[in-house]
Order: sequence, then structure tokens, then C-alpha cells
Amino acid sequence: MDKIYVLTDRRYAGKGEGSTMPAKYVANVLLEDRLVVDALCRAGFDAERVAWCDAEVDWASARACLFRTTWDYFERWPEFSTWLEHTSRVTSLLNPPHILKWNLDKHYLRDLDEVGCNVVPTRFVRKGTLGRLQCMAEEHGWAEVVIKPAVAGAAINTYRIHLEERRCAPRSDHGFEELWARLIREQDMLIQPFLPDVVEAGELSLVWIGGEVTHAVRKQAKEGDFRVQDDHGGTVTSHRASPDELEFARAAMKACESHCQNQGWPLPLYARVDMVRDPAGAWAVSELEMVEPELWFRFCPEAAETLSLAVKERLGV
Repeated sequence: MDKIYVLTDRRYAGKGEGSTMPAKYVANVLLEDRLVVDALCRAGFDAERVAWCDAEVDWASARACLFRTTWDYFERWPEFSTWLEHTSRVTSLLNPPHILKWNLDKHYLRDLDEVGCNVVPTRFVRKGTLGRLQCMAEEHGWAEVVIKPAVAGAAINTYRIHLEERRCAPRSDHGFEELWARLIREQDMLIQPFLPDVVEAGELSLVWIGGEVTHAVRKQAKEGDFRVQDDHGGTVTSHRASPDELEFARAAMKACESHCQNQGWPLPLYARVDMVRDPAGAWAVSELEMVEPELWFRFCPEAAETLSLAVKERLGV
């Protein structure tokens, strides 16, 4: 029986004793990972959930490793990068390593744009670039912006800044220019216009597995915030995708597959298409997550079965 490791981070290993998140949050993480493990077992695999950083695991003994809740990778980037290089040499990774490395850095949005996918307008700023944030934003006519790191997750170091009113959310101990100067010294950053639709209607996430959209959710920020992640008090509800939403998500994945084919990479096995309305009112990709996206299997348990069958087909077993 082929071994498959379902990957989490050390905080959620076991029963999640290492997490400081609320008990309900941890319970949802454990539930959704269990749905995946159980589905893989029913598909004929010997599936086990482990932390990616567990030094006791023999990665070469597995037919594949499936990324699920490795949500600490950006906080432990040097260690994770070393682990990724080693593990990709001894077993199969799902999604494949080329896609993982590409998708870890939000510069992938520029690549999607180049193959015809509508993405949220974005200015990419390299680490160490000198210049004031206000000047960079005004070059694009943006009076209110969101800044975020190119490599990160869970809205870490993500801020909404109203330039004229000099307001920053969440609040910073320093002015926004000083905040920007500190962040750009440390990492590549993105500047995007703030999109009111994120607060007014929320962000839609359509889950794509094995070539089909299985289900969708709507993520809504809490009152007074713009970050939709439940880490920051956001809420998630099941959503029935409309035909135009399905059409856009499928088109986004076709663009992604086109880029992968152009690079000579294997195609992704699963993804999450996060989408919002852009300034013109058209759907735009805000993120296309293929490393460790939360897929909300609790809203659609049968999607875990779809994933297990997609894994089986991909591995040819």
C-alpha cells in the first residue's frame, strides 16, 4: 500500500496542542485534514498526517507528500526552503515543486496577467528600492492602497493605507512612510489599490480540484477591518457560484495551466481561486493559491473524495 504524508505545520500536529488559535479554529483544521486523510485511505493509500518539519519522518518512504496546512512556511522560510529542496528529490510533491516555488512568491500574479488572466492591479517593488510609498501609488492614481509582502500568508504585514488622510489599518506605531521603508528594506512588496468590493461584498474563493470547480465560499471581513482571513476575525460561509463566477475561475485556471505548459511544468492538481471585483467592476484574481490553500472541506466533504481520486490518477495507481 502506497504511503502518502498529508502535511501540516508543527502547531497543528497531533491534536493541535501547539496552536494558540481558538479551539473552534483548531477543530476545523483537524476536521478538514482528517477528511482528506480518510478519503485517501478509502482510495487505497496508507495516509498519515505529519508536520513538514518532523525530523523523524523518512520522506523517501512515501509515494507522495500532499500539502495541506503548512501555514508556517513563510515564518520559517530558510528552513522550509531547505526541506523543500531535499524532499522534492526523494518523493513526489503535490502540488509539484515547480508550481510550489512559483506560487510561493506573489510575482506569479504578473505571469498570470501576461497570459491573459485579469488580476488585481499590482505594482511590484523589489527589496531595497528607495522611494516614498505615496509617490509610487500616485503614479497609478491610487489614493488608497493595500501593501503586502510578496512572500507571506494570513495577511501578515498587510496594511490598508489612505494616503491623503494618512490612515493606516491595522494601526502602526509609526507613520506609513516609515512603515513602508522598514518593510521594503526586509522583503519584496506589492502595492495594490484598495478595492471597496472586498469590504462590501467580501472575497469569493472557488476551489478547483483535478480539473473541476468543486465548491465555493464567501469570505467576509469583520466590521471595521478589510482582512477576510479568519485569523483576523473574518467569517466564511458556503457560496453557490453563479455561471459567470464559475466561468471566470475556470478561465483563471486555464491561464495558470497555460503558464505551466509554457514552462514545461506538470499541471497543478488543486488550487483556490480568490476573486474580487476590480475598479472597473470585472472579476479579478486577488490570489491563486496552490501551495497550502485552505479548501474548506467541511462545507463540501465530497471534495475530499475528489482530491483523493485526483491524487490516485496523478500517481498512476
